[in-house]
Amino acid sequence: MTKTLIAAALFATAGLAQAQSATYAIDPTHTFVTFEAKHFGTSTLRGRFDKKEGTVTFDKAGKTGAAEITLDTGSVSTGVAPLDTHLKSKDFFSSVEFPTAKFAADKFSFNGDKVSAVSGTLTMRGKTQPVTLTATNFNCYINPLLKREVCGGDFETTIQRSLWDVSYGLAYGIPDAVHLLIQIEAVKQ
Repeated sequence: MTKTLIAAALFATAGLAQAQSATYAIDPTHTFVTFEAKHFGTSTLRGRFDKKEGTVTFDKAGKTGAAEITLDTGSVSTGVAPLDTHLKSKDFFSSVEFPTAKFAADKFSFNGDKVSAVSGTLTMRGKTQPVTLTATNFNCYINPLLKREVCGGDFETTIQRSLWDVSYGLAYGIPDAVHLLIQIEAVKQ
């Protein structure tokens, strides 16, 4: 009888722990992945990826989470067509050979109840490197139109593009550092 009660209690506890974790689908109309890079140390070049998808699993009570965001590298857009073509080439994203880039996070850090950082890996051009995104804003709310919870925020980091074998222009003054800005909203499923 005691073993049965312990087993039932463990099963019930496991069910409660799982019930607090929820899956959220990235809302592509409220999610933007942009980058900034200095152009020969003068002005700032900005661009974005127009096609992206992903999911976030989030447990507020347990303060854990995981995320996966996939970018279509062929959807890079700077507003300058010849530059977009060059960014899709082997000099940069090599979009034909590597049509996607993926950020997979397996650690969420918290400051109180708010997500403060998300750590994982960025895979681009066949190379995977660790990346931590710092949250500059985070919140969850009930969307009045969808009648579902939406969580999201603004996240950023600076990467060294050469770690992914993107070294075009380094020898003549195009900096290695690229600032990534990710504005994300995800809808609870």
